[in-house]
Amino acid sequence: MLDETLIQLLLLLGATVAVVLSFQKIHIPPSLAYLLVGILLGPHTAGPVIDNGYIGLIAEFGIVFLLFTIGLSFSLAHIYSLRHMILGLGSAQVMLTTIIVAAGLWLLDVDAQVAFVIGAVFAQSSTTIIAKQLSEVGEEHARHGRLGIALSVFQDITAVPFVIIIPVLGVAASDAVIGALGWALIKAILAIAIMIFSGRYLLKPLFHLVTQKRSAELFTLTVLFVCILSAWITKSFGLSMAFGAFLAGMMLAETEFRHQVEATIRPFRDVLLGLFFISIGMLMDPGVLPQIWLQALAGAVALLLIKLLLVTTIVRLARVDWNTALRVGLILAVGGEFGFALLAIAIGSEVIAQQFAQIALTSVLISMVIAPFMIRYNRVLAAEIMPLPVENKWEEAGEGDSIHPHDASNHVVICGFGRIGQLVSHCLEAENIPYIALDMDAARVREARLAGYPVYYADSAELSVLEAVNIASARLLLISHDDTTAALKTLENAKLLKADLTVLVRTRDESHLAELKAAGATEVIPETLEAGMMLISHALLALERPLNTVAQYIQEQRMNRYQMLRELLSGSGTSFERSEERLADRLYPISLDDKSPAVGRRLADLVINADNLVVTALVRNGRRTLSPSPDTVLQASDVLVLFGSADDLQRAEISLTGSKRPPIG
Repeated sequence: MLDETLIQLLLLLGATVAVVLSFQKIHIPPSLAYLLVGILLGPHTAGPVIDNGYIGLIAEFGIVFLLFTIGLSFSLAHIYSLRHMILGLGSAQVMLTTIIVAAGLWLLDVDAQVAFVIGAVFAQSSTTIIAKQLSEVGEEHARHGRLGIALSVFQDITAVPFVIIIPVLGVAASDAVIGALGWALIKAILAIAIMIFSGRYLLKPLFHLVTQKRSAELFTLTVLFVCILSAWITKSFGLSMAFGAFLAGMMLAETEFRHQVEATIRPFRDVLLGLFFISIGMLMDPGVLPQIWLQALAGAVALLLIKLLLVTTIVRLARVDWNTALRVGLILAVGGEFGFALLAIAIGSEVIAQQFAQIALTSVLISMVIAPFMIRYNRVLAAEIMPLPVENKWEEAGEGDSIHPHDASNHVVICGFGRIGQLVSHCLEAENIPYIALDMDAARVREARLAGYPVYYADSAELSVLEAVNIASARLLLISHDDTTAALKTLENAKLLKADLTVLVRTRDESHLAELKAAGATEVIPETLEAGMMLISHALLALERPLNTVAQYIQEQRMNRYQMLRELLSGSGTSFERSEERLADRLYPISLDDKSPAVGRRLADLVINADNLVVTALVRNGRRTLSPSPDTVLQASDVLVLFGSADDLQRAEISLTGSKRPPIG
């Protein structure tokens, strides 16, 4: 029995690694790879079959951990601030989608119970795909991203009443259904009360106690315990385990441990979510596709179009601008994992026949295949579906537009009105230098406009927006946000309109410095390196070095593109085997022994790709000499410290020693 289980486990892992690796090479989302693995290893296809029993049991915790991490992004205060929008929009979307789909199927002579089940299935959206795709494109904190995730989470919560309703369809009177729903609501309120009490009086003291021990293992165990315990509490109430995990995450979101908890749970979540998708793939029967493919395709199109139109309309009615409403609609159009769970319950309760279940399952799967591309390119698709006239791009949350940016000239354009953008604006205002700021946070724009700042709600990466702020007549473009993808697009479009424009770009660190410079940035200011420069200057002044010496040193470092601050050893946290790290310059010590071909030769005579490598130091007999003379004759036991990219460093090591160590880093 053990041998058979091990063989099945090895088969499952091997197939998953092979398929996911192949999909990643062609840039297809891993979630679709997991679904394919489930189909290939499921009972409905030829070849080996994996027992779905224990996989389904384990995979259920993938959804639990997912909802736990999503809860970490939504504290009670944040949920309360969004209560009208989330509760109103979420309830309207779920109810209307269910009613419209069910009514349409009923008019096509589908049994009312089956129509209701399919309507409930179609009403759900994939929090997994939505959160993952938005995170990959860096839009999870954008307005449309947060609204989309919040509404998808609310949909997961609304699955609880469906879990109660579906099993009693056709076998209970209407008053019994109402009673069951009322009892479920009471239990949900009780569960929320327990979690709020636990979060306020138990969780925070517990994590304070755990962190004092400075044990990563203990912290991980505590996170797993809290997550699974909260899931068990709601399950014991007859509610969804995912609902309890979400509540626990929401409680921890109000503590200072939020980010570390999220980092700890992420590996468990990602692996178990993969298993969940595999278990879903095992439900699909490719053998019935020839008979149902037309109905399944029509169902997928209906699902995507109905939810896109419905969500866009509902969000727009909530006085959200058309562009954001359309992007939220594109995000939420996808079918969802809880739809699969509802289908499984309906099949087990004999409410829906296998043929209808396969049609609904295939329709949702098709939508999930299409959805990652809709989410990833939601901005482009929204612009294609409904191009915004220039005047509508200056959406600033209800205030009248008293400034006409297209009339500006000899001004500064600030992309991003966050902390850095506001600091720069204060300086410009004090010097009476005109400026225009662009930002995608509607609440921030509203407050800034109310305070009299010339700030507009617009995406600075769009060519038409840059034309509207008359970038061709601007003195300076300052990109102060830390979205590298958007910054590169902004640079590309700005250079099209004014090739010689001076552009300053703020970035978090030096990892994208060369890329931004190549794209046309006049100067790139790495935030972490500038912080290091300030610390160095204060340290030198504290050591009573002359002010002019300190200023000269800082100026030299900036002129040399922060070379000294970039001269870092990789350590265990950096792997040069990753493509982006192989392009980054690093320090690398190379030790010479008596067999090294470089021993006995002058440093100047060595061919080590001098254009790309710098010898920063020589260590001999424990003494470190900076920038050694080219006439230095190398000896056995010398250590040369070189600065350059991983590829150049490895070639130099072969030249100096005749061999190389394992991969750098």
